Amino acid sequence: MAVSLREYRARIKSTESMKKITRAMELIAASRIIKAQQRAQQAAPYARELTRAVSAVATFSNVDHPLTREEENPKRAAVLVITSDRGLAGAYSSSVLKESERLAGRLRDEGKEIEWFLAGRKAEAYFKFRDRKFVESWTGFSDQPTYDSAAEIGKALIEAFLKEQGEEGDVDEVHIVYTRFRSMLVQEPTAIRLLPLEVVEGEEAPDEADLLPLYEFEPSAGQVLDGLLPQYVQSRIFYSLLQAAASELAARQKAMKAATDNADELIKKLTRIANQARQAGITQEISEIVGGVNALADAQAAAND
Repeated sequence: MAVSLREYRARIKSTESMKKITRAMELIAASRIIKAQQRAQQAAPYARELTRAVSAVATFSNVDHPLTREEENPKRAAVLVITSDRGLAGAYSSSVLKESERLAGRLRDEGKEIEWFLAGRKAEAYFKFRDRKFVESWTGFSDQPTYDSAAEIGKALIEAFLKEQGEEGDVDEVHIVYTRFRSMLVQEPTAIRLLPLEVVEGEEAPDEADLLPLYEFEPSAGQVLDGLLPQYVQSRIFYSLLQAAASELAARQKAMKAATDNADELIKKLTRIANQARQAGITQEISEIVGGVNALADAQAAAND
């Protein structure tokens, strides 16, 4: 009984220690998610206005820019997969990876080869464990992305897209798979096509009458696109990274809250079992004492007879 009770108490103590850790991680994620949401909200107006400017140039000029050009027979597609650097976030990273596999299946059905670009250690580990090749990976900033990181990723994707078809490392399309932050309870794995240029704001395009008076293309529409399109690509990647960061923190907070609640339930269960074991031990000891007293009394009575 003593050994069993000691084991229960050790398990209760270790569970309480784990509960403190998960509770701390829950509070950290809760405090950081506010800042992550604010960063995503602050980046939205810039991305929206840049999209509006790019839409104006693409709509009201006849420039055939390399970043807007559709290949007649696309053969290779780049897929950027954005996951987390750390775990303890529930199914956050696995959901993104599943969505990327679904996208890859659709692209292969269309006869396209896949070139993988990865952001986050979870994606990197996933591909290395399965001995699958990827072109490049970036890690270390999943929960606090910077624009410099987005610019570096955008530069690599643009360089691959601008290569001539048939050249080593060329791609004809660029896709992003990330997690869109809907609310604290809902984070949605999302796949979008980034290049050739595709406006993905999810809003109706502005009327021609609204756009024409707002933009004058100087020195030329082509040069405007040369300046705007790389920034557009980088801003879309940055916005995706910010959305993914907010989603990661929300998923981590939810997972850590569930872990803390489970630890509470386990502590209650173990405490109840330990009390039962303790009571059973006490009852057994009392029974042994009573039995011993009765036996002694019987022996004395027999001796007196």
